[in-house]
Amino acid sequence: MTLLDVKNLSLSFSNTRILKNISFEVNKGEMLAVVGESGSGKSLTALSCIGLQPKNADIEGNIEFNNEKISKSQFRNLRGRKISMIFQEPMTALNPLHTIGRQIGEMLAKEDKKRITELLEQVGLQKFKSRLDAYPHQLSGGERQRVMIAMAIANNPDLLIADEPTTAVDVTIQVKILKLLKELQKSMGMAMIFITHDLTLVRRLADRVAVMKNGEIVEQGIVAEVFQSPKHSYTKHLLDSEPKGMPLPVPKDSKTVIECQDLKVYFPIKTGLFRRISSYVKAVDGISINLTESSALGIVGESGSGKTTLGFALLRLIKSEGKIIFLGQSINGLQTKAIRPLRSCMQLVFQDPYSSLNPRMRIRQIIEEGLLVHYPEKTQAERESDIDQILKEVGLPTDIKERYPHEFSGGQRQRISIARAMVLKPSLVVLDEPTSALDLSVQAQIIELLKHFQQTRHISYLFISHDLRVIRAIAQNLIVMKDGKIVEQGVTADIFAKPENEYTKTLIDAAYLK
Repeated sequence: MTLLDVKNLSLSFSNTRILKNISFEVNKGEMLAVVGESGSGKSLTALSCIGLQPKNADIEGNIEFNNEKISKSQFRNLRGRKISMIFQEPMTALNPLHTIGRQIGEMLAKEDKKRITELLEQVGLQKFKSRLDAYPHQLSGGERQRVMIAMAIANNPDLLIADEPTTAVDVTIQVKILKLLKELQKSMGMAMIFITHDLTLVRRLADRVAVMKNGEIVEQGIVAEVFQSPKHSYTKHLLDSEPKGMPLPVPKDSKTVIECQDLKVYFPIKTGLFRRISSYVKAVDGISINLTESSALGIVGESGSGKTTLGFALLRLIKSEGKIIFLGQSINGLQTKAIRPLRSCMQLVFQDPYSSLNPRMRIRQIIEEGLLVHYPEKTQAERESDIDQILKEVGLPTDIKERYPHEFSGGQRQRISIARAMVLKPSLVVLDEPTSALDLSVQAQIIELLKHFQQTRHISYLFISHDLRVIRAIAQNLIVMKDGKIVEQGVTADIFAKPENEYTKTLIDAAYLK
């Protein structure tokens, strides 16, 4: 039986159509996945279905819920009661000034402590039943997302809209949240609209799928049928865009680029009136690695495992203990001035290109900055030539140099970040979650771009990620970190085929790699 029926939904801003004749149905008790790349209109469609579209938008079409047409005045009565929504980023969706108990209570007709504790137990937050006065910042990402789910199901809704509910959490937490949503859907008989760009999750969880591109639904149907025999070229493009392929072979005579022995990074915990050191957070605890030329070492683990801290320590960006040898030279004891000449040989690409690129600088200035610092002897013409060459290599036109970062898509900004690092011709690049903020098709493009540089310039990568599919496509070797220690390491293909550590098995199962 049809619960939500959307017909010819269109939305415009200043006479520019953003959504174009969207039509779909959601039946009682089923999960409809809405997939597509960033900017395709997925979230805007969901918001428009519950009357939360921007105020300056002109909307047309017909929306029926339980066979009744919804008017503007009825949306308010339905939201939070019959229809609920889980937003993508819980830290911004939750009020930082209100306790979790108060925020869950706001969803109820009257604040009922017993019902609030029931909801917390239902979403697996039993330990917070006695901590209703906790604030969002005191919870982990997974816990905040569970609070959002508790708020969404407080009034036993008939329809739950989940907008990318797991992109901000680790793979193991992702599995727990998706399992929870599926169990809640089954036990409560809810229908669900699941918005995502992860086709693996769609294949595992959804009953039907709608594929969106440029504000239109280009294909929809039963998941198995659409995935097995896609009809639209864009659907085929999405299915072919998941990171694939194998890492490039490493030459047998490759020399060591960087190695460390018994590396430690401890952060002191200070307590008491006089802030004395009472203990330490062992972010990196006795790690030894070896990375050779033209190879990539993948580092995986959950948030807080020490992945990024290890990368920063190897680049001497944070204080550490232990031996670090870079290009045959011991660098762990070098002062800032002594290590500066090596900085051009070691570069870093950050997770979020939007925040790592200076919004006040033009693209030419961003890429040129490193050249000015490390190669002051170069003329303006030589620098311009280097900038043009690297822009071509990363697949960007040279006429973008006078534009600013906000004028580009996420994938283009990440290419600019890579260009900024590669223009210095480094021997080592540390990549800290470089694809996690990107769509699948853009991820695949970035991986191929990185492989191109690895092949043509013999660059070595330290690739930090929680996405095991990306790691499998680029990294020849792998280390698995947990609580600052390496729990398993070896050849990537061997570990994926036959993991020995239970934690590694959990990560691989969570990534749906088998």
